Amino acid sequence: MITTVDLTRESLSDAFNRPITYLRVSVTDKCNLRCVYCMPESGLTWLRRDEVLSYEEIVEIVRAAARVGVRTIRLTGGEPLVRRDLHRLVAGINAIDGIDDIALSTNAVLLEEQLDALVAAGLRRVNISLDTLRPDRFERIARRPGLDGVLRGIDAAVAAGLGPVKLNCVVMRGQNDDEIGEFAQLTRERAVYVRFIEVMPVHENLELQRNAYVSSDEILERVAAVDRIEPVPGPPGNGPARYFAFPGALGAVGVISPLSHDYCERCNRVRLTADGRLRLCLFGDQHVDLRTPLRAGASTAEIAGLLTASMAIKPERHHLRLGEASSRMRAFSEIGG
Repeated sequence: MITTVDLTRESLSDAFNRPITYLRVSVTDKCNLRCVYCMPESGLTWLRRDEVLSYEEIVEIVRAAARVGVRTIRLTGGEPLVRRDLHRLVAGINAIDGIDDIALSTNAVLLEEQLDALVAAGLRRVNISLDTLRPDRFERIARRPGLDGVLRGIDAAVAAGLGPVKLNCVVMRGQNDDEIGEFAQLTRERAVYVRFIEVMPVHENLELQRNAYVSSDEILERVAAVDRIEPVPGPPGNGPARYFAFPGALGAVGVISPLSHDYCERCNRVRLTADGRLRLCLFGDQHVDLRTPLRAGASTAEIAGLLTASMAIKPERHHLRLGEASSRMRAFSEIGG
């Protein structure tokens, strides 16, 4: 529900005068794929059910966040669509005064079958992870089949008007970097935004990351080899990408470059983990436990106060470097707004 913002409400800002208007909510740590850059094939040590926030608890935290100026919510995972009845959470968030935008980051394997209910509940935008257009390569990267389902999900999202539809592609040298031009060509006749993401180091992919890293500058050089590109404004949303387009293209190409060109100075977001911790930086140690006070009976105002107080420990920037692992990021769905 789009609302008129009450300007008398408190505005959430960090110690570096960055307004925080965007909350990413992880609804689960589980995923139905096992992408090589994200987690081991056997999976991770999953949270217990009682550790995961209920939908009602998430709604209460979002209500508190809206009170202090958060306007955009992005639902992530893991893979958010593996959690049952996600549309119920979307409807609960959509009913909160002050929330203007609800988006979803997904691998889209399950999107087509759930899309109608999600749109009816208030979903407005979708980001879809897609690292290859080739079925055999999809299974090699994701360690699971599913490309046909992803492509159907993309078509369904476009048909449902969930614009702009953003496609997130993690670029890996020797695995899918030869498809950069093919992905870029999708933007000529489709109103989609293909965003190429630098592979980032986590403990599960450190060796791969050292060997597979392709910088955003090199990615753009390869796109420009297809045809001339020019910088263009990005689509609506709160993402960190820089955008470029071919002449006359309906969509655009973006690059997300946390290593080669970090976007910390423009950071406007915090993240709520599935177990109720407010993460102040994707790659940092700083977090605030919201689950414990919430389950102890904290009011909306008290949770809002914790959110405001947490701004004092939000760092100015991350210090991620090529070849250095971060154990803090559990999934690539945590990035790319």
